[in-house]
Amino acid sequence: MSDVKPIRIFMTGVGGQGTLTATTLLTQTVLHLGLPVTSGEIHGMAQRGGVVESTVLIGCKSPKIGHGEADVLLGFEPMETLRALPYLKPGGTVFSSSEYMLPLSVATGRETCPSLDEVETAVKACTDDFRFLPCQTLGLEAGAVQAGNIALLGALAASGKTPVTVEAMAEAIRANMKAKIVDVNLKALELGAKQDA
Repeated sequence: MSDVKPIRIFMTGVGGQGTLTATTLLTQTVLHLGLPVTSGEIHGMAQRGGVVESTVLIGCKSPKIGHGEADVLLGFEPMETLRALPYLKPGGTVFSSSEYMLPLSVATGRETCPSLDEVETAVKACTDDFRFLPCQTLGLEAGAVQAGNIALLGALAASGKTPVTVEAMAEAIRANMKAKIVDVNLKALELGAKQDA
């Protein structure tokens, strides 16, 4: 489909949150819709606590996202949302978790991190189009804190910002996830979608 409107999605979080799982699931959903898609991990450490950054590009010729080019920023952790803001294009859309996964240096009091108000102020300086969701809380409500990543995808799917629908993502969850975690992730998807309603 050469007439697909290009959409560049930048995803960021920390190891252990399922950022790469979310990237794979989103890519599989777009493929299922028959649209051209490229995804990749920009840089990251999959171990718990390391920064993970990835991209999903729908209908794009270039496989990369440079500063100021992302149509959508998905931040699975507020600090990482803040760090990734340079990638957002002016007036782009931000979906971010409002709940921190503090690095050890902050948790032990050696360093501090910006408050959620400070993160929101920085986001507002870049765009009026943003949503903050309590992803870990929604994951727990669905049955597993790790499903918070799928809640964020649910909000994205419900927003109409991409061709991906909640129904298409639910199909991808059923087709690509292990049977024992399908129900939890479907519930997280539904909870996230309701946040954008």
